[in-house]
Amino acid sequence: MKILTKNPSQTKKAGEFLAKEILNTNFRKAVILALVGDLGGGKTTFVKGLAKGFGIKEKILSPTFVILKRFKISGSRFQNFYHIDCYRFQKPKEILSLGFKKIESNPRNIVVIEWAEKLKKILPKKVFKINFKFVGKNIRRIEFHG
Repeated sequence: MKILTKNPSQTKKAGEFLAKEILNTNFRKAVILALVGDLGGGKTTFVKGLAKGFGIKEKILSPTFVILKRFKISGSRFQNFYHIDCYRFQKPKEILSLGFKKIESNPRNIVVIEWAEKLKKILPKKVFKINFKFVGKNIRRIEFHG
């Protein structure tokens, strides 16, 4: 599926919509969303919408320097929302030092990974890949796979 968003508000709304879809689907493992795209392509804005859709009230910022942030989810079968930014990774195995294997095996976790293309060899086969492309000044094409 592909959508075009014409401003950051629409990009957030796309994230909120996906969160609602995830909440209405049964998964046996953690839900892993692999976000791929250019710097400034809308990934973090989309994650803000996802978090809102999961009922997270905390402010969502790009975790580029802290790499991983965990937020609690209440009122759902999911417990944790992990936001991981791999922009600064030099090697895919760096994510393993964050306890990624344990995080991704827990079916009560939602894991959103920005710059997921850096982890091709580490990511499980079953992930939802989301590509972000610049189309114009504020226009983004968001493509969902998986």
